[in-house]
Amino acid sequence: MRVPSLIESLALLADATRLRILLLLGEEELSVAELQEILGMGQSRISNHLAQLRQAGLVRDRRSGKNIYYTLVEREALPDLDPILKAARREIAETGRDRTALKVAVQKRNDRTREYFNRLAGKFGRTHCPGRTWEAVAHFLFLLVPTTTIAADLGAGEGTLAQLLAKRVQKVIAVDNSEKMVEFGVKLAKEHGLQNLEYRLGDIENPPIEPESVDLVLLSQALHHAEHPQTAITAAHKLLRMGGRVVVLDLLQHQFEEARELYADRWLGFGEADLHGWLEKAGFTGIEVMTVAREPQPPHLQTLLATGVKYTNDK
Repeated sequence: MRVPSLIESLALLADATRLRILLLLGEEELSVAELQEILGMGQSRISNHLAQLRQAGLVRDRRSGKNIYYTLVEREALPDLDPILKAARREIAETGRDRTALKVAVQKRNDRTREYFNRLAGKFGRTHCPGRTWEAVAHFLFLLVPTTTIAADLGAGEGTLAQLLAKRVQKVIAVDNSEKMVEFGVKLAKEHGLQNLEYRLGDIENPPIEPESVDLVLLSQALHHAEHPQTAITAAHKLLRMGGRVVVLDLLQHQFEEARELYADRWLGFGEADLHGWLEKAGFTGIEVMTVAREPQPPHLQTLLATGVKYTNDK
């Protein structure tokens, strides 16, 4: 993508709507539909503005299935843009309302995911769920470190995996953002006599666990529900003690668009390079990413397994 000149940028940003769009995309990756909702404008008008901003090199897009998401280009590529956006935030009256509407739009995403899992509590194992193959889980468990004493299962759902872990390690902390999932998991742990399994309500991007307090962090089919996968992986790094390991089990990038409605998926899987890059950026070393399973039934979803070790201090 080419870098626009200052003159080109100034000419393009003489329009207040385009400035508002850039301010929003500087805070959150958004689709056209979400921008429509936030700005209260028609689809064709917003698409036209986005096309001009993209052609000028001010925004970039990412296709995920049938949806296209837009975000502001990296700040380093546009050093002259920051003062313009700061001035726009002060001068354009609608920016305060835009930020509030942005929070509402993001909250709606979270609510849709949470509501899906609240409805699903108690039904896992009795309905198809992408990527939940025992072949993949077997690979997952094979990588457990024998000396593990405390493990964290982030995005645990009912905690099926956490319950398996609790039989092998000293303590397991299962975290999920669905109240019903946590409630159901606590009930199962009590029924199975797993006193070393603790459920906590929380988000995988900011898990309610002390930094540098666990030896193993698991993200099993949870990352594609995260708003910001990189943030979730970075949070996992912070939880680990030195020498601790993260294990991610998730879907390989696919085009099964129905997963958004059926399973409340935010991301249609991930590329191996993406997952490797996020782990590396978070500070993990010894990174391995591999495809470990392919479902026999359509849409033939494939499962990725990624691991990394914490050998560097958090900044």
